[in-house]
Amino acid sequence: MPTQIGDKWFEHKRIDDDITLIWEPYVDPLLRCNIWLVRGSDRDALIDSGLGVISLKKAVDELFEKDVTAVATHYHLDHVGSLCDFDDRVIHSLEADLLSKNGMGGGLLMSDYSDAMIESLKASGYPLPDELITALPYKGYDPATYTTPTTTATRTVDEGDMVDIGNRRFEVLHLPGHSPGSIGLWEKDSGIFFSGDAIYDGPLLDGLEDSSIPDYVRTMKRLRELPVRVVHAGHDQSFGRERLIELVDTYLKLRA
Repeated sequence: MPTQIGDKWFEHKRIDDDITLIWEPYVDPLLRCNIWLVRGSDRDALIDSGLGVISLKKAVDELFEKDVTAVATHYHLDHVGSLCDFDDRVIHSLEADLLSKNGMGGGLLMSDYSDAMIESLKASGYPLPDELITALPYKGYDPATYTTPTTTATRTVDEGDMVDIGNRRFEVLHLPGHSPGSIGLWEKDSGIFFSGDAIYDGPLLDGLEDSSIPDYVRTMKRLRELPVRVVHAGHDQSFGRERLIELVDTYLKLRA
């Protein structure tokens, strides 16, 4: 078990005038979700929210200058932990009911996972440490007691719906494969795409209990045609269209 107390549980970096990346530095890369804050003229959008080990909103309160629309790209624990911090909570209609069932214990220790899950993660190429956090958020915290905070959606979205924050409007793309209700947010005017876990520059997971390889293949073929300028993904670094095509083609070759 880690004994170090994390100095700051969340770090953040401004990407441009409107977009800030927030992350949990003491979380293992397997569960270290990219949390994206996008400034809007009327309100801000928060895309994914981390594990919820401690409150995101309280920890980086200075970043939240307006009312926030918090969007979950899918319901997995590393993307919805602090969704409950916000009044406007958005997720795809297929996964809305799962938010209230997320309170099952476990997730920060490798012993929490089934043998089948561990084998799937190993096959994807992830190192699997015994603990998935490298420090504690505060003295006395026990990773074995972690539960994903439960919440409810205030709004559900489907393919073609819009997330409107005033001067910026993002189209919802339904991108199943990693999970049934995975979504991305596409801003056509800027070429910016927030992809969640539909695609990122790391080992993609399509062997989870609710994953579907045929759906993932269709999603990848769709993404290959998307005229993106930059992809801000659910994990790892951002990338451009050339790298998007490389990642898609590598996946399609693997699953051919």
